Amino acid sequence: MFNLLIAGITLGLYSGLSPGPLLILLISQTLKHGYREGIKVAFSPLITDLPIIAVSLLFLSFVAGYSSILGIISILGGLFLLYMAYESFKTRELTEDIKAEEPKSLKKGATVNFLNPAPYLFWITVGGPLIINAYTGSILAPLMFIVGFYVLLVGSKIVLAFAAGKSREFITGKPYLYIMRILGAALVIFALYFFNQGVHLLIK
Repeated sequence: MFNLLIAGITLGLYSGLSPGPLLILLISQTLKHGYREGIKVAFSPLITDLPIIAVSLLFLSFVAGYSSILGIISILGGLFLLYMAYESFKTRELTEDIKAEEPKSLKKGATVNFLNPAPYLFWITVGGPLIINAYTGSILAPLMFIVGFYVLLVGSKIVLAFAAGKSREFITGKPYLYIMRILGAALVIFALYFFNQGVHLLIK
């Protein structure tokens, strides 16, 4: 259970800090309208991700009896985590030179996140399998993963919005890059776990 919480915290922190359409929108809204608009963007995954998680878990429940399919999904999850690690390692800096958007930040954030393929890939290949494997008759273990994930995802984006609004040097400074390197190393470890699980399922 504690491992699930650590996984949720690590993956949530990466998802919150990694460069992408939602983070670009968050910084854009913050630089134009102040950190309160950026914070609205930070909360948008709480609106869009529930149906994404539901569809992912429904799909995985249909293939739960096919270990070979689950093995392939697990290996794909490992590859996706390695890609996330690669993106984390190659991160240079966040740019301030972003075309500013008009308000309606929450609506824009929800739209951007819902149309972004990354959440779908994550929940089908990584998050969904972790939740299903953690569920053993008690909802507490998967709940801890989900809570850890979203507290860090939304929380880290709120911190970034506040930092960009108060001190723009943070988004182009070394602390951000150091955090991304550490997260990249953690993602490699999780990828190895998924590869190991996938191989066991394929030879089962």
